[in-house]
Amino acid sequence: MMDWKQLISNKRLGQEHRHTERHDDRTEFKRDYDRLIFSAPFRRLQNKTQVFPLPGSVFVHNRLTHSLEVASVGMSLGNDVAQCIIGEKHPELRGTLVEQIGQIVATACLAHDLGNPPFGHSGEKAIQTFFTEGAGKTLKSQVSTEFWDDITHFEGNANAFRLLTHQFKGRRPGGFVMTYSTVASIVKYPHASSAAGKKEKFGFFQSEQSTYQRLADEMGIIRLSAEGEPLRYARHPLVYLVEAADDICYEIMDIEDAHKLKILSYAETEALLLGFFDEDNQQKIRRRISDEQVDDPNEKVVYMRACVIGKLENECVAAFIAHEDEILNGTFKGSLIDHISPLQHDAYRRCAALSVERIYLSRPVLDVELSGYKIMATLMEQMVEAVMHPDRYYSQQLIGRVSSQYDINADDLETRLMAVIDYISGMTDVYALDVYQKINGISLPII
Repeated sequence: MMDWKQLISNKRLGQEHRHTERHDDRTEFKRDYDRLIFSAPFRRLQNKTQVFPLPGSVFVHNRLTHSLEVASVGMSLGNDVAQCIIGEKHPELRGTLVEQIGQIVATACLAHDLGNPPFGHSGEKAIQTFFTEGAGKTLKSQVSTEFWDDITHFEGNANAFRLLTHQFKGRRPGGFVMTYSTVASIVKYPHASSAAGKKEKFGFFQSEQSTYQRLADEMGIIRLSAEGEPLRYARHPLVYLVEAADDICYEIMDIEDAHKLKILSYAETEALLLGFFDEDNQQKIRRRISDEQVDDPNEKVVYMRACVIGKLENECVAAFIAHEDEILNGTFKGSLIDHISPLQHDAYRRCAALSVERIYLSRPVLDVELSGYKIMATLMEQMVEAVMHPDRYYSQQLIGRVSSQYDINADDLETRLMAVIDYISGMTDVYALDVYQKINGISLPII
């Protein structure tokens, strides 16, 4: 069984030698939070699509606003779980770093989407399919099996771990130099790409595998794979809280956004949100809205949405505490949402089913995905061609656009290909479109 005292570590990746020198009014976990808030990759999330197209007259969620909301819910989840663990189950942990779980979860929530490429899921698919269906297929024989598994399964979560921990050119060892527990709490799929199978999800690229293994072994995370097998670990327990905060926010906030965009009617939205409550509590919510004379449909939806998020937060805390032993043993199956009370679970599934049918397949969303896929596929094709033939004039022009932090001129082909993926996946939607237009002669700076 994993041990809470070992799992919550404020040791910093890349600065382990300075661990005993730290003295500050801020906790190390709060320092992590501040570091992310002020970072360029976090700021870039404001121009990355969440679900709907980036805003026109109606402001819907982007990756930045989503991450901030997930962090808010994550803070509540972590604080409530810590209070239950210390106050009810393990009073001997009072006064330890376990009290900081809320801050750790909130910080991991801020970071959970940092590795997502432009245009969301279609951006991920464009990178993957360039190598499985596009011109990149011919590269399979020129790279290692492990690297091929990485790039053909390209995944935003693994890319976030790389972004936080990799020593890019000109940067210090340890990447963002985050605490062990914060970094481990974002890894939803703690296994190598070669163990991903048909699910396509994995937690770390080959280049960062030894880093994750060091963190996991230091914190006593249970290793599930035998020697000689692709590396696989149980999750750090706080991953379940980060995942729950994400699940709650994206599902419920997508419903609110769909109502604002008139994809869902008020009646449909009300039925979905009130479906999380029994009849008595539904009436209480309606009376509260009536008593406060709220007439604006959007404001009614805002209040109901807040009630739903609060209810789901309570349910996920209860599920975590009820299954704490399984989580610490590495035997817990599924997500916390899978283990909430039947009424809330069924209501959540109704929201998820409707989201697939009416939101994710709506014309505005599909238009972004189609355009985004084309943009990303073109960028991959042009940039990979450039690093395969760097001596050509046009290749040198393209390579000259790439930030010096990416080792795009390396002698090793795998390093050059990874530099291309780092460069393109780090783009915002707007910047990716701008580069696409320029390299295709569609726009010029002087026009």
